[in-house]
Amino acid sequence: MKKQFVNSFSRNGEAVEDNFAVKFKKPPVAYKGADKAGKWFELRLSDRTGEITAKYWGRNDQETERIYGSIEKGDVLHVKGIIQEYPPGTKSFSLSVDASKGELRKCEKGEYEPEDFVASSSKDTGKMLEELKRALSGIKNEHLRKLVNAFLDDSAFMDTFSRAPAAMEYHQNYIGGLLEHTNNMIRIINTLCDIHRELDRDVCLAGTFLHDIGKTKELGVSGGVIDVTDEGMMIGHITAGYEMLSKKIEQIPGFPHELKLKMLHIMLSHHGKLEYGAVKQPQTPEALAIYYADDADAQVDLYLRLKREANTDDQWIWNKKINGHIYLK
Repeated sequence: MKKQFVNSFSRNGEAVEDNFAVKFKKPPVAYKGADKAGKWFELRLSDRTGEITAKYWGRNDQETERIYGSIEKGDVLHVKGIIQEYPPGTKSFSLSVDASKGELRKCEKGEYEPEDFVASSSKDTGKMLEELKRALSGIKNEHLRKLVNAFLDDSAFMDTFSRAPAAMEYHQNYIGGLLEHTNNMIRIINTLCDIHRELDRDVCLAGTFLHDIGKTKELGVSGGVIDVTDEGMMIGHITAGYEMLSKKIEQIPGFPHELKLKMLHIMLSHHGKLEYGAVKQPQTPEALAIYYADDADAQVDLYLRLKREANTDDQWIWNKKINGHIYLK
């Protein structure tokens, strides 16, 4: 069982011996100075509580290259080293592994629990799925009902959708996060529809369910980390989702052209602004409502997590993800 987690490291010189997942690695480089022999390399390690930079200080070039070559992104490593705070007093910690007394070894399956590295939603997946289906069962438009059911009845898709994270780092970045995020959005969108009765609730509900379906192709769990797939890097979830949605619509006879445009527009505009990655800015009230429901849930989830994970006695933290401060009291 894993006992030492990244968010617990708070003391210079603290001994560490536990398992961590590899986020990325940088090639070995020679020590600076003519009188220094050997190479070192850097890793970014993680567990379900956070990330930390690790540096391996080799003494034998061949052995250092061998160890580096044995490591791949997503691997879980057994690491023995010490915590270093630099600059002193900044609470900026890294993990130092000296080849002469430390250890860096790839773990085999069975030596670790996957849940220690990729967190899962605290909510029950089965209950979340029931909640989603119950909300979508209220859709009255026959074409939208057929569209939504085309995805709900696809067991392979729904299995992936139920396990997918909503993001790699920002909001609901854990197994089941996408399903949790979608249900949160549906509650928000239903409230907006209750307040603004002119909104088309059917379009809002279907659009909310479908807006992030491309995440099932953009993100994946590789070994001990959430990672972006090749398709995610080269195409992205908006384009992937557009293709998935278009194919399903084409399979529904008589699907109205105007309704098709509205649904595809929601997919292309749900990031709200072009500088945020939207292909189009929202041009219907329903698309705008979905954008704000999406952003509201994502931002609040992020703020709450940053506050929850803050490791400080100060009453404020500054975080680069939001480019601002959060009050902790």
